Amino acid sequence: MTSMTRRRLLGAAAALPFAGRAFAQDLPLTPACGPQAALTPRQTEGPYYTPDTPQRASLVEPGSKADRLTLTGRVVSPQCRPVVKALVDVWHCDENGAYDNAGFRYRGHLFTDAEGRFRLETVFPALYPGRARHIHVKVQAPGRRVLTTQLYFPGDARDFLWRPELTVAMERRTQARLAAFQFIVDA
Repeated sequence: MTSMTRRRLLGAAAALPFAGRAFAQDLPLTPACGPQAALTPRQTEGPYYTPDTPQRASLVEPGSKADRLTLTGRVVSPQCRPVVKALVDVWHCDENGAYDNAGFRYRGHLFTDAEGRFRLETVFPALYPGRARHIHVKVQAPGRRVLTTQLYFPGDARDFLWRPELTVAMERRTQARLAAFQFIVDA
């Protein structure tokens, strides 16, 4: 094996663990920011919010056989400036359509990095009667008002709360889904 071939092979092998991350970050962020940008719409938090969630970037529970979902995105101002250290608090139902109201299953929060980016690993939430699949989110720029909203999935307009401007960009791989969303907040 020549040294050039060996270098290519080693470089390709080293990149493998990051392939999913690069792919998720390459999804187009919805919606776009810029001169005509509107703030991300507010929606109800629903009856299942629990405060004081643990800080964690993975909500995947041991033993879950549900399809994985990686949600990446950014928190930005309408002028596209990244919001550093924005709180992103997330909760959703499990693979059976039930919320954990006693603990913190499928609940947690994280903070954006220096570029306003976040990355959360979880499972694809189940359908439950009367609702489109969704993820609840609270986003707060430091020192600003909390944005409470819900994120939806393409082609799943099953209820009156579903809004196209709150729909994530999404790609599907074998047993994983990759989604991206950009929160536009008053910062």
